[in-house]
Amino acid sequence: MSFETTTPKPKLNWRDYYEMCKPNVVLLMLLTSLVGMFMAVPAMVPWDVLVWGNLGIAMAAASAAVVNHVIDRRIDGQMGRTHNRPVAKGKVAPAHALIFAAVLAVLGMGILYVLINPLTAWLTLASSVGYALVYTLYLKRATPQNIVIGGIAGAMPPLLGWAAVTGTVDPNALLLVLIIYTWTPPHFWALAIHKRDEYAKVEVPMLPVTHGLEFTGLQVLLYTVLLVISTMLPYVVGMSGFIYLVGVTLLNMRFLYWAWKLYRGAYQQAMKTFWFSIIYLMVLFVLLLVDHYLPI
Repeated sequence: MSFETTTPKPKLNWRDYYEMCKPNVVLLMLLTSLVGMFMAVPAMVPWDVLVWGNLGIAMAAASAAVVNHVIDRRIDGQMGRTHNRPVAKGKVAPAHALIFAAVLAVLGMGILYVLINPLTAWLTLASSVGYALVYTLYLKRATPQNIVIGGIAGAMPPLLGWAAVTGTVDPNALLLVLIIYTWTPPHFWALAIHKRDEYAKVEVPMLPVTHGLEFTGLQVLLYTVLLVISTMLPYVVGMSGFIYLVGVTLLNMRFLYWAWKLYRGAYQQAMKTFWFSIIYLMVLFVLLLVDHYLPI
């Protein structure tokens, strides 16, 4: 009697597919997209745009996140923060993940093109391709300035929301993009400082790996100063009022505190800086929204 042994196939688990969509990242993007929508109109955003616009943007963002899981599966498997990701762990086959990503992309783009407007669809496609392919496939492995050059892709959601409502690219929407763009380097480099050894192990040229912790701390501080300047512009141009000014001033003081700590060599505070940066962006966009409807 002989017994054949076969490697069991991974079980289909919806939680693995949900995790590949990076839901926490997508939710943060949707917050900025929502605020972009509301900032574009003096009153209420039409319900169909609110629902279908954010659904399409979310599906496109999730598709790009799944592609990121596939492309980065080798390095994800070697890093403590990401080694349990579904594709890296072998719980989802790369081909199955790519099919899932394609379905999300087609549905998301179809919703935006047909039910919203072509401009939003094309801008969303450009953002998704910029993140999933230009950043993840090329920039991430090519240059320590990867997050600076590729950051524009992740900064697009407020513009996508604004375009979904108005069908235009407005200067005020671009100002919201600028805020996220200048926020991205200090946000991500704080994480990269904490994960420097892991990035070095997988040969990804993040700034702390190629230029050291001291130089990265300086860059975090300098980009935080740029962030402070960019976040004051909505008040300067009359896009927001007193509530936003007071709130963002307090937020900026705190962010500068954490950036200064990293500049002075307190690298053990890097993750606290990283987590604060997420809270910072969420509160800042909520302040924009509150100030828009309750101007003082």
